[in-house]
Amino acid sequence: QVQLVESGGGLVQAGGSLRLSCAASGMFFSISTLGWYRQAPGNQRELVARISREGMTDYVDSVKGRFTISRDNAKNTVYLQMSSLKPEDTGVYYCNYKLVGTPDSWGQGTQVTVSS
Repeated sequence: QVQLVESGGGLVQAGGSLRLSCAASGMFFSISTLGWYRQAPGNQRELVARISREGMTDYVDSVKGRFTISRDNAKNTVYLQMSSLKPEDTGVYYCNYKLVGTPDSWGQGTQVTVSS
């Protein structure tokens, strides 16, 4: 199974920015679909953004225009650039790795807290 290690979370004021990184071990990174999910207290985990092997992206409506997902296959790393952060963006952010025919892999999560 792929090991995923997230970094970049923290405390930021509303309107600020953060960049999350997720480094993956193992093979086949370039043909995987990668995603960022978040979970706020009392809420279900939700998909925030994902990027396909071809580089196609999609986002949950609430982050469109503010967040950008990208990948660097040479570094086996996926990023989430978050700008114009809002208190409702607060939660634990998880990296997700999908490869056809294998179970999903998840990172341990990184906390993002946006103060008002």
